[in-house]
Amino acid sequence: MKTKMTLFFVALFFGFGIQSVTAQEVKSGAKITVDKEIHDYGSIKAGSNGVCEFVVKNEGTKPLILATVKGSCQCTVPSWPTEPIAPGETAVISVKYNTENVGPISKTVTITSNAANEPIKVLRISGNVLPKAEGVSPVSNSGPTN
Repeated sequence: MKTKMTLFFVALFFGFGIQSVTAQEVKSGAKITVDKEIHDYGSIKAGSNGVCEFVVKNEGTKPLILATVKGSCQCTVPSWPTEPIAPGETAVISVKYNTENVGPISKTVTITSNAANEPIKVLRISGNVLPKAEGVSPVSNSGPTN
């Protein structure tokens, strides 16, 4: 019984120690937050605009530097600010998905930064690209021809 109590207090002590270290890391340095974790395109037609945006905010005390932002494949191309994001400021990460690829969308965008809370942050895009309607001719408003 004494051994179990000792193990309990040791586990409790280390648990609080780890929690306080994590809390201290977030108090100092850059802290990344994003307006959304997932962008869902829903069902979109092939050839549609595949651009979406994620708003990144630095809620920390030091500038946030986005070192790399990488799509999970060549069909997912992000663009991001290369200048540091000051504490309290926001920036936009724009992601272009190639909507010529018909079928389900399930891709990731990985942010690598100097953030104390999440140095590697993974965002997701999802949805479904529907095929273009084939064999349908456009409607003409030119009237009858003779």
